[in-house]
Amino acid sequence: MHSQQTDQKLFSFELFPPKTEEGMEKLKTQVRKLARVNPLYVSVTFGAGGSTQQRTFQSVEWLVSEGIEAAPHISCISSSVAEIVQLLNRYKEQGIHRLVTLRGDLPSGTGLGGRGELNYANELVALIRREFGDYFHIEVAAYPEFHPQAANARADLNNFKRKVDAGANAAITQYFYNADAYFRFVDSCEKMDIGIPIVPGIMPITNYGNLSRFSDACGAEIPRWIRKRLEAYADDVESIRAFGVDVVSELCRRLLDHGAPGLHFYTMNQSAATLKIWDNLGLTE
Repeated sequence: MHSQQTDQKLFSFELFPPKTEEGMEKLKTQVRKLARVNPLYVSVTFGAGGSTQQRTFQSVEWLVSEGIEAAPHISCISSSVAEIVQLLNRYKEQGIHRLVTLRGDLPSGTGLGGRGELNYANELVALIRREFGDYFHIEVAAYPEFHPQAANARADLNNFKRKVDAGANAAITQYFYNADAYFRFVDSCEKMDIGIPIVPGIMPITNYGNLSRFSDACGAEIPRWIRKRLEAYADDVESIRAFGVDVVSELCRRLLDHGAPGLHFYTMNQSAATLKIWDNLGLTE
């Protein structure tokens, strides 16, 4: 195992756009707490459909107004090339330089139909490079435990390489709780001459029911010993959160000690657990 060389550790946070004005006000309070530790950027997820897109734009504009570097998510499913270019021009006009570039989820019940003109994330990366050159810093997704729709591990690695070859600058992983899965994934990438930073995605544990549903849907494995401990706590929220902070802090420490180039926290629009983990790691200068 050798570390991925970066000049600085890359620490970032992810938010989702709130659905209501009240949610937006709560988000602002949480982000201001998170901003005190100076993340490199804050990414904002992107929902399909008009109202959700407007919330993404609103969240991104607010982050920029606060002097925080924003990285909007952009996906290609169900969008035309013209719509994607229009969106990218909008972000460029706002001074956005960083994107998280994804295929996006297929609309339910569409099968292979109902897609946009681009079907895969590598095609989206190629389009951005073709239209905008090196203006945007492009983050793509990586899957240490492999994408749930991948035929096999080799196919998933090849798909990741296509995104890198198309012009991705860095990658953020799906969250995981098994550090060895990440280390093996990075080793496999190095053997394929993939040299971009692969930043571990970190999901704090605050609610077992939600985590279990998320994990089943996205193919992230919750190790049996963690599941059993969380089940034993039942509705004891404080114990779940304390255990979650300890487990995830230890995971992060191991990742950083063994050469991970940084951490990307899936904050779920909350600051407390992420900041406790941050403090446990001694990241505040």
